Amino acid sequence: MSTIAATDFLPLVATGAATRDFMVVSLHDVAPSTQQIANTIISELARRGVSVCSLLVVPDYHHQGLFARNQQFVSWLRGLEADGHEIVIHGYFHERPCSAKESFHDKFFTRFYTQQEGEFYDLNYDEALRRITAARDEFRANNLKPRGFVAPAWLLSKEAERAVCDAGMEYTTRLHKVCDLRAGNEFAARSIVYSVRRNWRRGISRICNATLFRYLEGRPLLRISIHPPDYSHPAIWRQVTSMIERAMGSRTVTTYQDWIAQQRLRRGM
Repeated sequence: MSTIAATDFLPLVATGAATRDFMVVSLHDVAPSTQQIANTIISELARRGVSVCSLLVVPDYHHQGLFARNQQFVSWLRGLEADGHEIVIHGYFHERPCSAKESFHDKFFTRFYTQQEGEFYDLNYDEALRRITAARDEFRANNLKPRGFVAPAWLLSKEAERAVCDAGMEYTTRLHKVCDLRAGNEFAARSIVYSVRRNWRRGISRICNATLFRYLEGRPLLRISIHPPDYSHPAIWRQVTSMIERAMGSRTVTTYQDWIAQQRLRRGM
């Protein structure tokens, strides 16, 4: 990593907090159609001390229209970024067409695990690179500075991950880890995430995440991933905010890009 790049990627977190554990709260599926609920969630999190989030923005969510055509939305994103929130590229369309020749394994991950939204699950290199670079350039053209790329549902093919690197993205995340693509480091860090499509899924999510949170309390990085529909289910939202409030006493809130920068500084990179 060059000196210029390292300086450009310095963390925003306070130096005095460097010895503390950290928490990243990410808000997924941010798009013009989810802006209102996303803004409510961001405000609710701020009231609980979460001053910055990693905002996973979909350029053309479900083919509803390119985000850049909505200048009010773009201005909103700029304001959030200016306040310290991070803009992250989150796929391009956030959907994947079904194929008649899918294996049971493919169907499980693209239909049961995620509802046909694993856009980069089996995308080839050329198409993945085209979508990522198009998204990158669209954000930059609107004075937004995404450094990371996160695939919908964290489903990222090997070819697509290579495309993420070649597009100049600093990092990506998966369900169980954070990957610093420039430095070549991976950090084990399981994300807490909910499935709310069915009542039984919500029940299982709450039980599993209560146990998972206790397991993760001793880990240096706590990741909590929120999707807009989570807010519409009071029991889910209560559990999310309860975990955040419990973690606030011992953790510094940060973003993925700043957390990665902090790890690089610790390693003298």
